[in-house]
Amino acid sequence: MTAALHTTPLHDWHAAHGARLVPFGGWSMPVQYPSGILAEHRAVRAGAGLFDISHMGRVEVRGPDAATLLQRMTTNDVLALGPMRAQYSLLCNERGGTLDDVIVYRLESHYLVVVNASNRERDLRWLRDQAAAWGLAVDLVDRTFEVAMIALQGPAAEALLQPLAAAPLETMRYYSALRTAVDGRDVLLARTGYTGEDGFELMVASDEATALWEALLARTDPLAPAPCGLGARDTLRLEAGMALYGNELTEETTPLEAGLGRVVKLDKGEFVGSAALAAQQASGVPRRLVGFEMVDSAIPRHGYSVTAGGQPVGTVTSGNFGPSVQRQIGMAYVPPRLAEPGSELGIEVRGRTARAQVVPLPFWKHRTKRIGRAGA
Repeated sequence: MTAALHTTPLHDWHAAHGARLVPFGGWSMPVQYPSGILAEHRAVRAGAGLFDISHMGRVEVRGPDAATLLQRMTTNDVLALGPMRAQYSLLCNERGGTLDDVIVYRLESHYLVVVNASNRERDLRWLRDQAAAWGLAVDLVDRTFEVAMIALQGPAAEALLQPLAAAPLETMRYYSALRTAVDGRDVLLARTGYTGEDGFELMVASDEATALWEALLARTDPLAPAPCGLGARDTLRLEAGMALYGNELTEETTPLEAGLGRVVKLDKGEFVGSAALAAQQASGVPRRLVGFEMVDSAIPRHGYSVTAGGQPVGTVTSGNFGPSVQRQIGMAYVPPRLAEPGSELGIEVRGRTARAQVVPLPFWKHRTKRIGRAGA
């Protein structure tokens, strides 16, 4: 028997406004609205878009050993986090494979870890099991169903949000957070996102989510934000060269292979997977994640075979038409010898080989607002 899908606090709003709802990570989520993915994508690049991301897991880590647990479980250096700052990080298995990519927040008296929807239950078990094995005094509290999460993304995000926010947003740094009132509602506000644009992610009590969502959509100066679904979120993050768990990141791929060495702090001390990652760094990665663009006209898709010289060398992890860059683009793992820009690849598309070439990532230059040093 198929398990029932979870629904976000905004589910009824999505259905009432014509969203096409699909299963995603155990949740019923909007993939697009009647305006279509292309229009939603362009709205984010030109002005702003609003995304329901309440399916993402939100786990509080409390107790005297909270920092110790996260330092041992994540690849980044949690002890380097200042108050109300966030960092992108990864959970790995002992082999160095990626269990999940996460954002860790250091809040006033505890930490908050935002995890991928499909991995929430597994991540919780993994963290609890490891805490018990090490005898750490930690309390892990799943707030996913009590707190909604909304992302306002795009170059107009700050201008749209500021009239509703009690705190000044101009000085908020990238990967920082603060507690403030937005439209009179208590919100944990973070300057983060998954589109390559400036923007904010707002965490609010679930019973206040619809009212906050509608208040944000009612803003029209400088330009009304568009409600956006998972389809536009995927094309936006692909153009920005951002990894998606289940595509670029899996238990069989390491952060070093994925080009995420910047968040693997091997000098911080031992953590789960550190020995395997140190060995791989010393010996060299067997494959690398690259971006490519099509030379021949064809849309690359997840799972398509990648060839070089007529021989299979890898697999497409993500691919689509990039509306902002006006190119057919994708990402794939290939041997290091083929990872340099300009390397020629073949993509097997419906029984024929279409030519492609490796290009630098990201395809779309990130326009996040960086004030001071980004999250550690």
